[in-house]
Amino acid sequence: MITYCDALNEAVMQEMEQDPTVFVYGIGAPDHKKIFGSTANLLEKFGPERCFDTPIAEDSMTGLGLGAAINGLRPIHVHIRVDFLLLAMNQLANLVSSFCYGIGGKVGVPLVIRAVVGRGWGQGYQHSKSMHATFAHIPGLKVVCPTTPEDAKGLMIAAIRDNNPVLIFEHRWLYWQTGAVSAESFEVPIGKGKIVRKGKDVTIVATSWMNVEALQAAEILGRHGVEVEIVDPRTIAPLDEDIIVESVNRTGHCIVADNDWVYCGFSAEVAAMVSDRCFGRLKAPVRRIGFAHTPCPTARHLENEFYPNAENIVREVERTLSMERIDLSGEKFYSHENRFRGPF
Repeated sequence: MITYCDALNEAVMQEMEQDPTVFVYGIGAPDHKKIFGSTANLLEKFGPERCFDTPIAEDSMTGLGLGAAINGLRPIHVHIRVDFLLLAMNQLANLVSSFCYGIGGKVGVPLVIRAVVGRGWGQGYQHSKSMHATFAHIPGLKVVCPTTPEDAKGLMIAAIRDNNPVLIFEHRWLYWQTGAVSAESFEVPIGKGKIVRKGKDVTIVATSWMNVEALQAAEILGRHGVEVEIVDPRTIAPLDEDIIVESVNRTGHCIVADNDWVYCGFSAEVAAMVSDRCFGRLKAPVRRIGFAHTPCPTARHLENEFYPNAENIVREVERTLSMERIDLSGEKFYSHENRFRGPF
């Protein structure tokens, strides 16, 4: 059993050992905090040429990654906060994503960008976004949101070996989650989802941390006779549509619990796709859960209203299945935040 953070570190370590073209860089990558520990021992083992810090210049540093990638290297660019990945949008939307297309596929762009997302004690509106749907909107970018330690390692390795640009969104509350992970090197295919929990009554399509909330909701609902099926897409671009469609066709109900804003987001894409491909089997409209359509507040009680949790999922299932309201007064929500001790 290892943590999500250690799984990421193990994946990068193994790829750097077997491929000398792989290197890691980004603000804070080699310092004593080691990006929550996910870049631990890389500087010590591979030296400053393969693990190095950068100026606070996201746009130009992403351009450095593009240049390295098209010249035979495999860079991994780490962003401690996804919010500031927006400063590299010119590189990503106008250059990185379309470079291969622009030269007729003659050169690949094996660039991995790691972006940390997630909440924790009043981060406020400048440090609280997810943005995965924004980047999935851009053709040429692969977008990955691993939830478990096993998926974190396997998808990281797959991303490093991919000859296309891959963005990996890592929720920092997941860094302390533990799971069984093979010590050997392995890939989890990009573009392949998985069934996290089987059920027959309702399908929940969940991204990133919302899988943890969905599992808690499923346990609560299970005590009241509702069997929830949870689908983790793992990759939202490309999206494994078939696994979602097959599940919804079995249950007749679909709720999308996305770790992002609802409006014009990933949940809207899934809702449109399910409504198109499962129309004859749906017993109710597709429901969507996500961030409130507002900048994230800083005060804790308002922040809890901004971020959905298992309680929101339970209430949405009640509405979808026309159930009586469950008494949740004895349940604990947002308990994981008690383990958070700071951004580093």
